[in-house]
Amino acid sequence: MTDKARWQATVYVGGLSHMATAADVHAAFLPFGEVADVTVPKPEGPNSTEPHRGFGYVEFEDPEDTKAAIDNMDGSELFGKVLKVNAAKPPKNVNEGLGSKTALWEQEGWLAENAVSEEDRLAAERAKSGPEDRPDDPMQGLEGLDVAGPKPA
Repeated sequence: MTDKARWQATVYVGGLSHMATAADVHAAFLPFGEVADVTVPKPEGPNSTEPHRGFGYVEFEDPEDTKAAIDNMDGSELFGKVLKVNAAKPPKNVNEGLGSKTALWEQEGWLAENAVSEEDRLAAERAKSGPEDRPDDPMQGLEGLDVAGPKPA
């Protein structure tokens, strides 16, 4: 199964009680389809006494099972805590988007999305140009007129 297909067959489960184990999560989601994998991330700190971080991922064999799991399990309770169940999002690539270590304009695809046509670039330069490049004021040279308004007929 490709990575994209795996993420389409995976749901995010938030709000897990610290008493819940991966086996408990597996059992809770088993009625909605064959579960391929359950991941409940452990805390990253070495001094943490918590068994997991309070969320997990459930991957189903069939991507269509995720809809039933989300519809039935979002807002339900497990070990006295209300679960938040959504479609899982793929992890963000650390080399893309804001906050990456690569300049935005050097990232793949950025230039294609943000390319400016030559015509637009020239129009922007004309708009930025200084007053010396602008045409003369049409009101100049009217000082000699002694009557304002329309000409008498």
